[in-house]
Amino acid sequence: MRVAGSNEYSEVDYLNLSISFSKYRQYAFFNYYQLFLLVIIMTEKINKYTAFVGVDWADQKHDISTASYTGSTPVHQVLSHTPEALNEWFMKLRRQYPDGQIAICLEQSKGALIFHLLGYEFLTILPVNPKNFASFREAFTSSGAKSDFTDADLLREFVTLHHDRLRPWKPDDEQTRTISFLAEGRRKAVQERTRLTNRLRSTLKMYFPQAIELVGEKLNSSMALDFLRKWPQLHDIKRAQSKTVEKFYIAHNSRSSALIKERLQLINSTIPLTSDKAVIKSCLITIKMLIGQILQLNSAIDEFELEIKSLYDKHPDKDIFDSFPGSGEALGPRLVAAWGTDRDRYDSAGSMQKYSGTAPVTKASGKSKVIVRRLACPKFLLQTFHEFANCSRNSSIWAQAYYEMLREHGKSHHTAIRSLAFKWIRIMFRCWQNRTKYDEIKYLKALKKTNSPLLKFV
Repeated sequence: MRVAGSNEYSEVDYLNLSISFSKYRQYAFFNYYQLFLLVIIMTEKINKYTAFVGVDWADQKHDISTASYTGSTPVHQVLSHTPEALNEWFMKLRRQYPDGQIAICLEQSKGALIFHLLGYEFLTILPVNPKNFASFREAFTSSGAKSDFTDADLLREFVTLHHDRLRPWKPDDEQTRTISFLAEGRRKAVQERTRLTNRLRSTLKMYFPQAIELVGEKLNSSMALDFLRKWPQLHDIKRAQSKTVEKFYIAHNSRSSALIKERLQLINSTIPLTSDKAVIKSCLITIKMLIGQILQLNSAIDEFELEIKSLYDKHPDKDIFDSFPGSGEALGPRLVAAWGTDRDRYDSAGSMQKYSGTAPVTKASGKSKVIVRRLACPKFLLQTFHEFANCSRNSSIWAQAYYEMLREHGKSHHTAIRSLAFKWIRIMFRCWQNRTKYDEIKYLKALKKTNSPLLKFV
């Protein structure tokens, strides 16, 4: 075998190459120029990686297993999760294997470690799906035993045997990655605000349910939060003058005289739900706490949206994703982040459909065949396509028709939306690959040309 980092090959290597070449010499079109090209291709395959590394990462430390291309005895190490320790180890690894690329395999495509690895040009990062690796592990440890040490060793073995089937991880450009992180951060902030708003609602129902009618259903609005800070209980609002309350509503752009009059009548006529001071005192502190948290989240969400808009407006693919009906200011950036800028990342629309979880899974055995929802997928990515598909029904004629057709066939709402997202991904893939805008009229003409069953629902 070839010695890692050198240009020398053993007799066995050349014998294997000769056997491969002999298969082609029988064809008349095969010439020595093609033979030379084949030598180059096969030599590059041998030279591809000089070492293989498996990393079982954690927050505090990383278990690492390393072996050379020649299959030398693996070296195991444990590194602390500090930039200094990691940098020192990778520089030592480069000195040990000065030529070629080093393949490193780990169970993630995001996180502090993988972003640190991007700083080393000699590393080829090959992330593996945790579920796929779990199956690989079970093949060797049927008892279910697991440790960081054995995981690192199995990851190294996995990448050694199957590196040609793993796709190297290429990060998007900084602009797209920033949009991706901001969009996901905004979504988490919105979810947290929803959770706290629901808690605020349930707390008000315990002692001051009239507040929900006095401020409206949107309890995280600035008017609702200001109202509760000013008058946190019914006793406080009853003591306020009608003119003061009226001015408050007008200052918060609630100018309907009929609605203001109705709310003033409610304040004057209603009575407290409870006079239990134990309940009221606890609820008042909780309300104060929740108001502060929701206000902070409102501010953070506004900041997220400003940053996203600034970056998205300058993104080269903005016009493509803006052309899809229903994308909007929130979903347009999320779609850009979902597809990224690497046009070679997905070889077909089916790759994205499977990865995102919109494609169903078929389980067949003997005469039984079951089609189930795909659960192993990035949840935020699936959520992005699901929400877009649902919003597209308001702006796309065929999308609404497709949804109605599936509902008529007995599909549930979410199943129909996933199926619609499945179709949208196929359209998006083609537009994304060709860098062309989506054209609704063109798509409708194509449906008419093929006499699609959708037409009767349009």
